Amino acid sequence: MKQFITAAVFTYPHEIAILKHILQDAGLQFYFENETMLTVVPMYAHALGGIKLKVHPNDLDTVNRILTAFDKDNNLKIV
Repeated sequence: MKQFITAAVFTYPHEIAILKHILQDAGLQFYFENETMLTVVPMYAHALGGIKLKVHPNDLDTVNRILTAFDKDNNLKIV
């Protein structure tokens, strides 16, 4: 996991709920850094730098396409 890079940063756990399922369905390698901590103590969001979507470099282009499509072509928006 050391080679994983940050593709996006979110402030609150509810922002990643649907995105997590979309990424899993696509079969991508990813994880959300700080997800558990910010679920327990949401006020630490800014101190920890938010919830970071970490992806394998080989999957970065696909993840960026998914994020763009999710943000523009869907009634469910990333806040």
